[in-house]
Amino acid sequence: MDFNSAAKLGAFISKDYAEEIFRLLVNYKDISASEAASRLSLHVQTAQDFLEAMASLGILVKKEVYEKKRPYFRYSLKKKKIAMDIDLASLLEQKQPEGKLSKNIRESKNAGARFTTARYDPYFSSVVIWIGEGRDRKERKINLTIPQGKFLFQLPFPTAEFLTIAEIMQKTGVDKVHSPEILDIVELLEKYGVIELK
Repeated sequence: MDFNSAAKLGAFISKDYAEEIFRLLVNYKDISASEAASRLSLHVQTAQDFLEAMASLGILVKKEVYEKKRPYFRYSLKKKKIAMDIDLASLLEQKQPEGKLSKNIRESKNAGARFTTARYDPYFSSVVIWIGEGRDRKERKINLTIPQGKFLFQLPFPTAEFLTIAEIMQKTGVDKVHSPEILDIVELLEKYGVIELK
């Protein structure tokens, strides 16, 4: 199951009426949205949305039937056990495309970010950035992991030469096992104009 499907399942299965709809589906051969809605005192669209979502996830079978030439759908259980199995490794592949560690970076001019140094060690513990303009401007504080803090502590100044992400990691002694979290913070700070890429 991919993450989006799992999120959809989780969102619907957490509804306070989910168990009751499944109880109907287990006990009835099949059921329509209007039958489920009237049985559970729900709005018909609420029941319809739930049944449609479960059908799209392959948990229910949806069958079109006719009553006095008017078509509608009936739903029945396709499986009586639901398992959520998410491969989180797929998220790592999306976050770490080939070659990103070889990109040249440095701090942007007039980035306006405020880095806070850790109390006892030479690394940053957090970075504060400002989002928006004028009165709508909001402060956002990002707490850094130790590898991220060490990495950003050696980020070249705006007037310095660019360095690759891999070079900065090597310079700071940050192991490649931390590459995904380094790339994540670089991507976020680039988005807010704190880091520039070449």
